[in-house]
Amino acid sequence: MRLSLALLLSLIAGPALADPCEAPLPKPGTVFSGPVEYIVDGDGWCVRTPAGLVEIRAADFYAVEIGSPSGRDAKTRASRALMGRTLRCVAGGRSYDRVVAHCTADGRPVSDLLRAAGVQEGGRGR
Repeated sequence: MRLSLALLLSLIAGPALADPCEAPLPKPGTVFSGPVEYIVDGDGWCVRTPAGLVEIRAADFYAVEIGSPSGRDAKTRASRALMGRTLRCVAGGRSYDRVVAHCTADGRPVSDLLRAAGVQEGGRGR
């Protein structure tokens, strides 16, 4: 019964939207830039580069988790603050399938822009 219920729910829910950010990750120290074209969550986004969309995890900002009660709000606020803006980023290490990077927009740290937009902090890195 459980298996058939799970199968039924997966069919009703439909396919999950795939993360479109699949470009190769830059090596640590690489400087790259481009417009933000996709927001993953409150502290993750994708920047368009010549290699494609690079998924970034903020090096200096830890938003609440997307599954938390305020996670969707954090994503919405991050989207308002960053979507379409051109970022200049310096790649650090990796976090899963993302590059951890310090990014700026118009010379301002993205972490400052996220705080100004009211993105709630408190994620795992904190």
